[in-house]
Amino acid sequence: MVYTLKATIGRETYKTVLSSDHHEFIADEPTDMGGEDLGPDPFELFLSSLAACKVMTMRMYADRKEWDLESVSMELSLEVKQSDQQQTTFINVNIQLFGDLDDHQRQRILAIADKCPIHKLMQNPIVIHSNLLN
Repeated sequence: MVYTLKATIGRETYKTVLSSDHHEFIADEPTDMGGEDLGPDPFELFLSSLAACKVMTMRMYADRKEWDLESVSMELSLEVKQSDQQQTTFINVNIQLFGDLDDHQRQRILAIADKCPIHKLMQNPIVIHSNLLN
């Protein structure tokens, strides 16, 4: 499957309109970075795709198993560390599961979260080709 997204920026500093086939939303930078804080910044958008994929995957799995998962709460953080040899990005994901679940079910749902497509995508090499169109 091929996913597409369009990003458009005008003269307004950093305000970017992102649109897919059926949705439109705004990304921006915080005011202390010169933006208007009209939407999430690029790092927040990056984390949001991982968070959404993880919670959806957990929900899908629990529903399929007919387990009593009432809700999931997730908090993510991203930190980039530079060294002489390389740059490493650390993403920490703290997950709370709510519902009548035993230890086995909780551990299984946690393991399934790491199998979501975006998690796997972020752990593998990514090749980005940027092309200038006339």
